[in-house]
Amino acid sequence: MLFGIYPGGITGDDAGGLTDGPPDDPALVSGALDRLQGRADRPFLVRAYTGFDDATRLGDPHATATPADAAQYAVGERRLDLVAQYQSTAGNVDGYCDFLRELVEQYGAITSTLQVTEEPNLTTNPVLDGYYPQVREAIVRGVPVAKARARELGHTHLRVGFNTTPLFGPAASFVTGLTELGGKDFIADLDYVGLDFFPDVFQPVAASELASAVEGLLRHHRDSVLAPAGLGHLPLHITEHGWPTGPDRPPQRQADVVETVTEVIAAHSKQLHLSGYTHFALRDADSAKPGLFHQFGLTTDDYAPKPAFDTMKKLVERFGA
Repeated sequence: MLFGIYPGGITGDDAGGLTDGPPDDPALVSGALDRLQGRADRPFLVRAYTGFDDATRLGDPHATATPADAAQYAVGERRLDLVAQYQSTAGNVDGYCDFLRELVEQYGAITSTLQVTEEPNLTTNPVLDGYYPQVREAIVRGVPVAKARARELGHTHLRVGFNTTPLFGPAASFVTGLTELGGKDFIADLDYVGLDFFPDVFQPVAASELASAVEGLLRHHRDSVLAPAGLGHLPLHITEHGWPTGPDRPPQRQADVVETVTEVIAAHSKQLHLSGYTHFALRDADSAKPGLFHQFGLTTDDYAPKPAFDTMKKLVERFGA
């Protein structure tokens, strides 16, 4: 499997805000990435976020919002997993498409996966892209635009896709709606679909039931979400997964969850066409705060490893490319 991690210190919350704490330390980030990657010749993803809104200046370089200067971590066999958020209150899809072209020009050589929008199915949180008008049009127009620019520049390695959170009931039609809107050209330009999921974080799952719950969710997404939309042939990449420590959330439980979820993904990677796993996040946003969104890290905010850090390192060694 292809592994990766988000190494920044900013986390979105469920109230439309951002949690942060001490600034990132690039030297400590690089050292932690080296240890997780294990071998310098092992492919490894560094997840980074940048975004388009109505204040974005086209024609200028586009910095990553978090982690800052993400390109510095894309060395050796490490490549960016770049998330291009769409947050235009004016519904400026044309501008977003230009933004995507410029991202490919700026980052294409060091980017493995370019994700067009972030969690576009969620409509109530302004941190996430589904809150903004015409987000579906931004996806179905943005994917072909980014793919075309990558071809023009010879970036044959660059995969372009989009992601969602788990989709159940009527919400499961979200992806079918995209492929109906975008048609065969949109489908042809898609290289992968991403899934952000956080089992046992927002809804409790007993430890004894976690493995079966994860397998069931992945099968559901493959069979009931992607296949009916005509995307059953595409790889599914776990683009965000994590479990936060804090009050009543012991560090060892975090390690156990990471191990269980990753082992399920690895065990079913061929059957369910699962291409990789990206962990959220390397470090806590703020280890001094007990809130659910402050302590997702495999390390504390000063990069002291929690038990899950060593667990992840062993999982990468065991299942990584």
